[in-house]
Amino acid sequence: MASWNSVPLHVCYEVVGWLVFTLWSTSFYPQVILNHRRKSVVGLNFDFEALNLTKHTCYLIYNASLYFSSTIQKQYKDKYGHNEMIPVAANDVAFSSHAVLLTIFTIFQMAIYDRGNQKVSNIACGLLFVAWSVAAICFFIALSNHNWLWLLSILSGIQVCVTVIKYLPQAVTNYKRKSTEGWSIGNILLDFSGSIGNYAQMVVQSIDQGSWVNFSGNIGKLMISLVSVFYNILFIIQHYILYQRKIVSNSETPPEVEIDRSSDIPAMKIVEDLA
Repeated sequence: MASWNSVPLHVCYEVVGWLVFTLWSTSFYPQVILNHRRKSVVGLNFDFEALNLTKHTCYLIYNASLYFSSTIQKQYKDKYGHNEMIPVAANDVAFSSHAVLLTIFTIFQMAIYDRGNQKVSNIACGLLFVAWSVAAICFFIALSNHNWLWLLSILSGIQVCVTVIKYLPQAVTNYKRKSTEGWSIGNILLDFSGSIGNYAQMVVQSIDQGSWVNFSGNIGKLMISLVSVFYNILFIIQHYILYQRKIVSNSETPPEVEIDRSSDIPAMKIVEDLA
């Protein structure tokens, strides 16, 4: 492992990294809590969660392998330079592990709560089949020549492709329903903040090392943050601008019953006569 040149920058890197971990990890809970309170997952697109599980699984394999395997670290340094730092931190491994577990739990909620007529589409199933088939084929290719870094680059590419695709079904669902009800905006705000912090962490490392190789050497982390920021902005616009009147449909009071004031006149007349 290459060493840090500046202690303050190293401390800043660790602080920002764990802040990102906190933001990204916490981002899963607003949706879980919303599902629990509503006892319903209507409005949460099933394709999004299915694709999300594949994305985070690939990300976990990438992070854990590059962080723990000395063999893969050696292959990384042989490719990018022996003075370069490994671009995966402990918070990356912790986040991706947590993300897989929370995504599985959300899918469990989808199985036990009211889901209407929602299901995973045939298109999403086909995409998942292609993604894992490619991963399996590449695994056996890497097994023959032990080029594990190449396999991780394939997994990184798969997770970037899935990240580009996974938000589309939810955005389309919001558009068709003209509502973001059932889709937690807290998830989006925390994810957006975490993505910005992720860039900040990578910049701190680049400044300390005087090199921007950690961006090109971890293109997956760079791209998923970029894609996430784009879609987060889209969801924020949908929630707060386009469909804000639809957000509280469950809590809307029934329309007031119009009172025929003309009926008050004879009623008052009768009371006066009785008096």
